[in-house]
Amino acid sequence: QVQLVESGGGLVQAGGSLRLSCAASGSRLINAMGWYRQVPGKRRELVADIITGGRITYADSVKGRFTISRDNAKNTVYLQMNSLKPEDTAVYYCAAGFMSSYAYWGPGTQVTVSS
Repeated sequence: QVQLVESGGGLVQAGGSLRLSCAASGSRLINAMGWYRQVPGKRRELVADIITGGRITYADSVKGRFTISRDNAKNTVYLQMNSLKPEDTAVYYCAAGFMSSYAYWGPGTQVTVSS
């Protein structure tokens, strides 16, 4: 099993920044970590993910504003979110797995961007 602990969500004004962190622990092999988000009534969507070896994927809606990074020594993934918009408001979930097949999920952290 893999346990994921998220931190860093909160309330911010439009144009502001937040940094999400997610620390993974456990015995399963993982090589991919990422962030998804979900708003009520909509399906969960990929925000960004990173696979060991360097492949990074971003949703078009966050390209140029969000940056994902990973500290392999700490098994932690970060999401730096800049120039936040009200439409970025969602519950953000950390995910971990193998080759973008995500079997492990964090409990979610709320991000609210006020206009």
